[in-house]
Amino acid sequence: MTGVAAQMCGDRVTVESLGYQVKPDGTILRQETNENGKSVWVVFSKLGPRRAVLNDLPPAATFIAYNYNTPIDVPAFEQEAKRILKEVEEECGWMYETKHEDGRIGKINYTVWSDVFICPECAGEVVFWEAAVDKEAGKVQDEFPCPYCQVELTKRKMDRAWSTKYDTALKGMIKQARQVPVLINYTMPGVKGRFEKRPDEIDLALIDKIENSEIPYWFPKNDILKGDKTGESLRLGITHVHHYYTKRNLWVLAAILDKCSLKMKLLFQSVAATLCSKLVRYNMGHRGNGPLNGTLYISSMIAESNVIKVIKGKQKDFIRAFVAQQRSWLTIQSLEHIQAPSSTADYVFIDPPFGSNIMYSELNYLWESWLKIHTNNKPEAIENRTQQKGLNEYRQLMTVCFNEIYRILKPGRWMTVEFSNTKASVWNSIQAALTKAGFIIANVSALDKKQGSFNAVTNTTSVKQDLIISAYKPNGGFEVRFLNEATTEEGVWDFVRTHLKYLPVTKKQGRELVPVPERDPRILFDQMVAYYVRKGYPVSISSQEFQLGLIQRFPERDGMYFLPDHAAAYDRKKMLAGSVKKQIEMFVKDESSAIDWLRQILRDNPLSFQDLNPQFMKKISSWSKNEKGIELSTLLEQNFLCYDGKGPVPEQIHAYLSSNWKDMRNLPKDDPVLRTKGKDRWYVPDPNKAGDLEKLRERTLLREFEEYRESKQKRLKVFRLEAVRAGFKKAWQERNYQIIIDIAKKIPDNILQEDPKLLMWYDQAVTRKGEDT
Repeated sequence: MTGVAAQMCGDRVTVESLGYQVKPDGTILRQETNENGKSVWVVFSKLGPRRAVLNDLPPAATFIAYNYNTPIDVPAFEQEAKRILKEVEEECGWMYETKHEDGRIGKINYTVWSDVFICPECAGEVVFWEAAVDKEAGKVQDEFPCPYCQVELTKRKMDRAWSTKYDTALKGMIKQARQVPVLINYTMPGVKGRFEKRPDEIDLALIDKIENSEIPYWFPKNDILKGDKTGESLRLGITHVHHYYTKRNLWVLAAILDKCSLKMKLLFQSVAATLCSKLVRYNMGHRGNGPLNGTLYISSMIAESNVIKVIKGKQKDFIRAFVAQQRSWLTIQSLEHIQAPSSTADYVFIDPPFGSNIMYSELNYLWESWLKIHTNNKPEAIENRTQQKGLNEYRQLMTVCFNEIYRILKPGRWMTVEFSNTKASVWNSIQAALTKAGFIIANVSALDKKQGSFNAVTNTTSVKQDLIISAYKPNGGFEVRFLNEATTEEGVWDFVRTHLKYLPVTKKQGRELVPVPERDPRILFDQMVAYYVRKGYPVSISSQEFQLGLIQRFPERDGMYFLPDHAAAYDRKKMLAGSVKKQIEMFVKDESSAIDWLRQILRDNPLSFQDLNPQFMKKISSWSKNEKGIELSTLLEQNFLCYDGKGPVPEQIHAYLSSNWKDMRNLPKDDPVLRTKGKDRWYVPDPNKAGDLEKLRERTLLREFEEYRESKQKRLKVFRLEAVRAGFKKAWQERNYQIIIDIAKKIPDNILQEDPKLLMWYDQAVTRKGEDT
């Protein structure tokens, strides 16, 4: 679809439907707000199809891309489709005929086939459709009585019934789970509506006739290979590709393929692969029989579709979809090696595999068997037990691919990554691969597939929705400057200035402004550290020094940092929106998230230990089992300041008290009433005073890290994650990569994979250690 989107950039109606204006000369305008808060239209782009280079590993995907992105004579396509369907209808139409109750001939829309089981009590054959389906309610019952002995049954309690027959294609006997036809849905010529009937003797005789005949055309007979998704099919006796089809549908599909040109094969393939296979589940008479996406699941009740009817319906969809005005460059290969010159691509969109979400090569096997060419799955970037690919192999493959994209992308240009996975470890692997390749993540948004829109993500580690990751390749000017500035503090601020240019000024949820997490000082610091680590340089500045430097150099708005012109734009947007929505409530699972939660609470509400403790106890109910428990008092003492009632009240506490108590407004900071009210309240220190706290905490964490290092335990079951992070950072600064690798071996693998900071230090340590040996 990337190629189609590139083509649609030249379609005026499509561009205008996205909310843009298009001038007669093709200039595209977008709506913005000027300095006076007024809505204005500014030049944004130019109308015209983009030149796309399309690459994919599976032949099936490349075949689809070729057909959608090659100019086609639509009237000729339509005429050829009608010719082929007419010929096949004349030759094979009798296979989908059934008799109505008055003796007239109707056309079958689909036939329902049901599994057959064996009752464990009486050994009677139980047709699932007859025993388990409530026809009136249109539901499948979990428990149902045996039609012979009345014992309560479930699918799990019964064994399957099996049938043994001669396979003419394989020229041998095969054993498969038994299915029988139980319902025919059909239409009558000239009569509105649909009819349903139980298969009668004539219908069963027709099926037997087809079963006992030879198909006079080629069809695929490939072995079904062992895989993560093929196990259930193999257990049912589906051992070859043609077993995924009834004999009737296999015959008709083979007849159509025999008459297809290359262009017509796309229409054929879209139907042949799944829509007319045994993967189509019967939907209890409701609209939409269809396969379960992302699987090779064969239901206990399948719907055998009328191939000719399905193709006729799909034909119209394809005619509407053919929009290509120019050819795109298509390649079928691994993204590891793209035959393109360096620094030539203006933009890259990638929709990579998401860990173990979808087993592409296995699911494409039916498609590609009809095409007579299969995916080379050796470089396939997935997690797959059968292929012996785990999370590490997945991350390594993705890193190699991102390295190649980095090479061909022009400096300063963007890559968009669509991501969808519910595992934090896979999300971290994608981030680690991007960072290791050299990309810098500037924005993460949620894709609303129903609305076709992007929504703000206020938590950059969110993995519960489809995400759009925007990352850029640093521009050449900065890369050159960095070589001279890397060992100085100016290198840090040059990175921050450059990075801030790429970050979104605002984000919205609906009509509300929400914080831009990428502009948070801690995330800016993490991005800077990641860049230095990838380049192999020590970080010459602490977190507190970094935050103090931000305050001195960049405008701050609502806890976020901007370039001056971006700050002005943010002010205008905020003025129109009225306010900024507060950050979503945080989950506390370890020391780091506990500190973030306390900082969020205390930034606006300085509280006493007694006020904080009940809230803290509720929050730590989901504390990680591997994370060492930390007392609230320890967290407060190592990260925050407490006013002891002596001297002037700190500004943070003064602002809170004067805003929430009328009788304390306009009181001087050393007023006795104000001091008494503010005593024993904890608050977030300003960066000028936080440096000593950070050094004290770091010494404590490093002492604990040394204990882990000297421990004789092969595996650390409970430990302080912040101590490991601090130790990894120190070891990196000292170029002692072996310490990082050794301690990583003691940490549970899931903890390492799900923590982006630890994963970054470890990955880079392994790389650097390999370079040194």
